[in-house]
Amino acid sequence: MDAKELALIVAGIALEKQAIALEVIDVSNKVDYTRYLVICSGRSERHVDALCSAVEQGMRERGIRPLGIEGRQANQWVLVDFDDIILHVFEDTRRGFYDLDGLWIDAERVPLRAASGA
Repeated sequence: MDAKELALIVAGIALEKQAIALEVIDVSNKVDYTRYLVICSGRSERHVDALCSAVEQGMRERGIRPLGIEGRQANQWVLVDFDDIILHVFEDTRRGFYDLDGLWIDAERVPLRAASGA
């Protein structure tokens, strides 16, 4: 499975858990540490935790473990590093403050119509 397919799987799993404002961003031509960013929000710290847990479990079922997870203690901004895909999950009120969407405004967005957690 290629990185784009995996990014869409991550997105699909998050969408199944009602992730808010989800975007998949292709940064492969902009940075050398990853290929895709999946950025989404949760309604609360508990929702952020549920989103991260669901994605982590779904990827483990596919034999993929995260290289690292940051921010799980506070669940306001959690980063889950799957090497070619980095998941950023924000508590909804925090997302605008960090504005990763704006930082990557010139990067290509991947259409989500193909996203599926199945």
